[in-house]
Amino acid sequence: MGGVTLSPAVSKAPAAVRRTSRSAVRRIWGSVLLKRIAFYLVAAWAAATLNFLLPRLMPGDPASAILLKMSELGPVTPDRVQLVHRLFGGAHSEPLWRQYFSYLGGLFHGDFGLSLAFYPTPVSTVVRSGFLWSVLLLGVSTVIAFVLGTVLGALAGRRPGGWLDTVISPLSIFVHSLPYFWAALILVYVFAFRLDWFPLSGGARPDLAPGFDPRFISSAVTHALLPAATIVLTSISGWLIHMRNMMASVVNEDYVLLARAKGLSETRVTTAYAARNAVLPSVSSFAVSIGLVVGGSLLTEMVFNYPGLGSLLNQAILNLDYPLMQALFLVISMTVLVANFVMDCLYVLLDPRTREAAS
Repeated sequence: MGGVTLSPAVSKAPAAVRRTSRSAVRRIWGSVLLKRIAFYLVAAWAAATLNFLLPRLMPGDPASAILLKMSELGPVTPDRVQLVHRLFGGAHSEPLWRQYFSYLGGLFHGDFGLSLAFYPTPVSTVVRSGFLWSVLLLGVSTVIAFVLGTVLGALAGRRPGGWLDTVISPLSIFVHSLPYFWAALILVYVFAFRLDWFPLSGGARPDLAPGFDPRFISSAVTHALLPAATIVLTSISGWLIHMRNMMASVVNEDYVLLARAKGLSETRVTTAYAARNAVLPSVSSFAVSIGLVVGGSLLTEMVFNYPGLGSLLNQAILNLDYPLMQALFLVISMTVLVANFVMDCLYVLLDPRTREAAS
């Protein structure tokens, strides 16, 4: 029998379809990304506006209190007086709308005024010194907690009522009920005070200059282990419980039963079919819970006197450092918004249904 010869148009059809499909995915992804960017820009503007209004809605006159304390620490120039009134209002300040636009202009230049707790250091310099410490501690700890909680939850949920589920689930519920500062105090007492395995406080040895020196890195890692363990211990249980419940409901779905009936290995059924779909709500909840993790990490830093944003916030509250408090609130809000934006984009990549809804 002679072979059947396809015309060039028919033979090239699959490639054209693939190109069209990729073009449609890029178009839908671009549309979703633009909507996400617009939403988070509005959220960032709302956070900055609220940060502007809070000092002006407080009882009393924060600007006068700040100027009084600055006068006790050193001479106050007219430029500094004008800057304080621009950031915090006051009886002799400009109209509110002019203060607002002046405040936004200062934000774009990173001008938050001078810190009272670290006078006369600019607030931007103080925040920058603690931001990297917190980002490294919080970022690494949160990723570790999310990965471990998701994996353990998948293992416990694939056989509900098994020995692993019986041990892990009640233990995770108990740990989830512990406040951050309780877990931090317990770890400090046991591993730092009683056993003397780790330092009690600080971010590194004070005699070492920050840098890529192996001695400084080793000291920084040693000082960060207990705060990181606190964040992992108290946040892992939430993702473990959530993943376990989703996995327990997914393992009885028709497509999972069909995969087992086809003779696929249990590992492939668990990872490629059950866990792949069960993890999507966990990714969504990860973005929502970032704010709670950030708040808990700030309390953890206060307990360990870790040189991050939490310790700076504690010193700002104790010294009534309004400029530093205002800058920290704004930086923390923006960090949470950026993290949520990244997780939203990742969720769109993982779940095709979100792209179909946007098409």
